[in-house]
Amino acid sequence: MATGDSQRYRDKVVIVTGGSKGIGAGIVRVFVENGAKVVFCARGEEAGKGLEAELNGAGPGKCLFVLCDINKEEEIKKMVGVTIEQFGRIDCLVNNAGWHPPHKSTDETSAQEFTELLQLNVISYFLTAKYALPHLRRTQGSVVNVSSLVASIGQKHAVPYVTTKGAIVAMTKAMAVDESQYRVRVNCLSPGNVMTPLWEELADYTPDPAFCVREGENAQLIGRMGTAVECGLAVLFLAADASFCTGIELLLSGGAELNYGHKSQISQSGPSSGLPAQSQQ
Repeated sequence: MATGDSQRYRDKVVIVTGGSKGIGAGIVRVFVENGAKVVFCARGEEAGKGLEAELNGAGPGKCLFVLCDINKEEEIKKMVGVTIEQFGRIDCLVNNAGWHPPHKSTDETSAQEFTELLQLNVISYFLTAKYALPHLRRTQGSVVNVSSLVASIGQKHAVPYVTTKGAIVAMTKAMAVDESQYRVRVNCLSPGNVMTPLWEELADYTPDPAFCVREGENAQLIGRMGTAVECGLAVLFLAADASFCTGIELLLSGGAELNYGHKSQISQSGPSSGLPAQSQQ
């Protein structure tokens, strides 16, 4: 836990979407440990309230859980309003909430499934930023959008998911251009394999979950998966320290994108599920 002068975001106000578990919970935890006031949202009240109680009991910062479905614009507006009502300002928005559906081929994927994922993984980011930006401009704060390594390297049987993550990277760059006139920085974090509850859930869809997890660990040069807290520390860096960075994509991947691997599908007798990527929830 950060103490004393190491509280790198003391008394700053942060919004984290999808903050009740997984990568989001790691982000909330790191900011609270560094002295911030954090408003975080999710659709699951029990997990959110539990994390709120735990972190407020530990300090040194504080957090407030807000029940919010980020598919709904009015609920996003309400969450931003609660943040201003409670704390009077916003210094950083972390767009993190999202989902990775079970792996499917293009032939098996419906237009409705694709549209719903775009709404959750991309449009919610845009809308949360839209309502937070007027306040971020006053503080000359920043936005951190959580994408995924697969936006750069692709992923088998995950065209809609990879598309949404690529859109987040592109949106980050475009928003960084627009918001530079207000001295608001907009950056992106793209994790690779990070062990989260959703990663485990996706592994359970495969014929051999334990093997899938080992493959996920071995995909990194470092030989392990990342942690939610490591994601939180990277987001804190972008918010607190990277003052000359805007429009960048920071890969948090353990080197997964480097070197050659056994990737050819030409000789395979049938489709496989592939490896699940990181996901925020």
